[in-house]
Amino acid sequence: MAESLQGLLVGFQVALAPSVLVYAILGCVIGTIVGVLPGLGPLAGISILLPISFGLPPTTAIVLLAGIYYGAMYGGSTTSILVRIPGEAASVVTCIDGYEMTRQGRAGPALAIAAIGSFVAGTVSVVALMLLAPPLARFALAFGPPEYLALLLMGLMVLSYISSGPMPKTLTMATLGLLLGMIGIDPMSGYNRFAGGVHELSDGLGVLPLAVGLFGVSEIMLAYRNQAMRPASRPRLAELMPSREDVRRSVGPIGRGTVIGFLIGIIPGSAHILSSFVSYAVEKRLSQHPEQFGKGAVEGVAGPESANNAAASGAFVPMLALGVPLGPVQAILIAVLMVHGVAPGPLLITQQPQLFWGFIASMYIGNLVLLVLNLPLVGLFVTFLRLPYSYLYPIILVCCIVGVYTVNSSMVDVLIMTAAGAAGYMLRRLQYDVAPVVLGFILSPMLEMAFRQSLAMSGGDYAIFLERPIAVTLLAIGAAVLLLGLVPPLWRRGLRRSQAAQ
Repeated sequence: MAESLQGLLVGFQVALAPSVLVYAILGCVIGTIVGVLPGLGPLAGISILLPISFGLPPTTAIVLLAGIYYGAMYGGSTTSILVRIPGEAASVVTCIDGYEMTRQGRAGPALAIAAIGSFVAGTVSVVALMLLAPPLARFALAFGPPEYLALLLMGLMVLSYISSGPMPKTLTMATLGLLLGMIGIDPMSGYNRFAGGVHELSDGLGVLPLAVGLFGVSEIMLAYRNQAMRPASRPRLAELMPSREDVRRSVGPIGRGTVIGFLIGIIPGSAHILSSFVSYAVEKRLSQHPEQFGKGAVEGVAGPESANNAAASGAFVPMLALGVPLGPVQAILIAVLMVHGVAPGPLLITQQPQLFWGFIASMYIGNLVLLVLNLPLVGLFVTFLRLPYSYLYPIILVCCIVGVYTVNSSMVDVLIMTAAGAAGYMLRRLQYDVAPVVLGFILSPMLEMAFRQSLAMSGGDYAIFLERPIAVTLLAIGAAVLLLGLVPPLWRRGLRRSQAAQ
């Protein structure tokens, strides 16, 4: 502990140097803007500014790019809450209750709770990152492909069991997402699957066109059909901040979301996305009023937003401790270090203490900067809602089109968004929840890769999933959850039929 505190003191001396501090603040501001814009995300923001980092010292470069990363985690919640369009993929879950709070005239408290939860989760997870990086990284490496597959399947079952709709409907939507996720080049054989000869689909559909269509475009279509062009929202200043009751109800979700997000963050894959789904499901299960979820429950904003920001820090554990990237953002950051002649891995702390501890300290500073940046802007963001909805919705639609097109400069992505919007409109009219579609889509490539790697390890023997203790335990839990979700409804249906026959 004393060594860590001494290292952190050195880190603050590095991070508070004007040349580093300016870039830390700049990264946070750019990241927030990137997160707010529909269609962009942390990976796109980092990729655009990557050439700039090559001309900077290694510590400054990594601080700038990391600031963009967790700044985008903060900013992505804004459009999710205000107009039901996820700024980036991790904010999909925030759309559910955040937008409902906006419809109730409570956009200010929703944005404030999201900012506070993100700050608390980011700060606590940085402390955990500092203290627990080596042991947690070793734990993450204990998961091979069979364990990872079992974990993802168990997660799907648990989330389906505690979702808002009936489990069969939820599993149907998740299966649809899994199938959509298989479009594109097979990662192992190189065969282009289900692309219909469209070259642009070789890389798959893209999570952002799908999510923006399912949530944002479908919302606009539903609003037009229901003639939901309500009078513009004009909240008073006192209504922009959360009440004591909002804060009281958010304390538990923020704490649990922080723990869930950080622990899931060390697992390979899109952890920050998965963690927000898990946090939402846990909060709904623990709530004394689960019927409020989906109707503007503040817990449905506090938990997921805390989880995805904690996961953003957790993902740095294996990167800093072992030099192992768990996602594309971490891979880019490792590449930046290597370009600057810095070897990531276990020796990073001893060989480059100023870089390691300067990076940790910059995350503390970044979280404070993001809180100071986001809370005063709550009123500005809510003022956006004062536009008449007859003007606001066309503006939102144009932003969706421009944002989605900008990512790959592809009209195919715009067509995907439009088709997803039409599908989301029909599904929501039929009382299907579209969030499991996005979850299944995100998990699909990870599930397939883990499954095929497992079979490659065993020479095609499926018994590998039953021979590894962690994998078989997770699969058993998933099967038990599936039975709990499906058997009682089938039993009740059979009972009703027998009573009707009598």
